Amino acid sequence: MNGYWGDDSWRQVAYRTDTTLFGEPEKQSNEVVAEAFRQRLKKVAGFARVPEPMPMRNSTGATVYYLFFASQKNTAEQIVLDIFTKYKNRGTSNVA
Repeated sequence: MNGYWGDDSWRQVAYRTDTTLFGEPEKQSNEVVAEAFRQRLKKVAGFARVPEPMPMRNSTGATVYYLFFASQKNTAEQIVLDIFTKYKNRGTSNVA
């Protein structure tokens, strides 16, 4: 994860400071980690345009991973937002 994130600061995002009954750190939701990575793309990597990632789901609707997009160009972001909007509910139970 350090290689993907760039350093070990992901641990502060992925785990809350409170612990479980057994003294283990409590894991944050995948949505929290995905949003933190989106903010990192903006603030650390310096991308001007980083829309919310699109959850990629399997056939049962479970999120397997998030598809991120980052660019300096507004036009590129608009194109990706159109694509993300078209496919954002694919794999969820409310889509036929």
